[in-house]
Amino acid sequence: MGLIHIELFATLDLVGQAPGGPDEDPAGFPFGGWQAPLLDETAGAQILAAYEGTDALLLGRRTYDLFAAYWPQQEGGADNEIATLFNGVPKYVASRGRPDLSWAGSTQLGPDLAGAVRELRGRHEHVKVVGSLNLVQTLLREKLFDRLDLWVHPIVLGVGKKVFDDGAVPTNVTLLEPPAASPKGTVYLRYGRADGTPRTGDMSAPDRGTGRGEST
Repeated sequence: MGLIHIELFATLDLVGQAPGGPDEDPAGFPFGGWQAPLLDETAGAQILAAYEGTDALLLGRRTYDLFAAYWPQQEGGADNEIATLFNGVPKYVASRGRPDLSWAGSTQLGPDLAGAVRELRGRHEHVKVVGSLNLVQTLLREKLFDRLDLWVHPIVLGVGKKVFDDGAVPTNVTLLEPPAASPKGTVYLRYGRADGTPRTGDMSAPDRGTGRGEST
């Protein structure tokens, strides 16, 4: 059974909208491209490593259109490694419309997203969801994901679409490896989805400190 990986870039207040450039989502969002000044070699290496083993992409319509217009022209350039990967693997588009599927290896998913995700898990080992914030929110809400790679950047925007919207559902996740920080302050967090729903407790319980009934 394959895994669905979500790759997300977010601000400290968890805005995930248009990190890559002002043309990603220009209508009413003044901070398109907020990620660029915060990139450094460490974060770049983390991102490349996160894509190792990718054998399919799952994208929302807007992200697909942006990628299809950009990545086919990038092989042989500075981003050759990731361009070669993206151009070579199958691309699956979640859209209710009729996207232009001229990017080689592209397929539109049917209206049953849950069923389509299950089918992708059976067909591929590591399916990566990149950007595609509306799709991501659906996958989070429906728990149709297995891994979440989150890069939290040291800025607060105060406006924009957030990673977790009002429809988020209680979900447990587990940290898969220690957090890593880049020189410019971006923190990389890798989570796996866990069973069950969040538990609650009482911070005044007598055994909360040392486990021996002592207060701390």
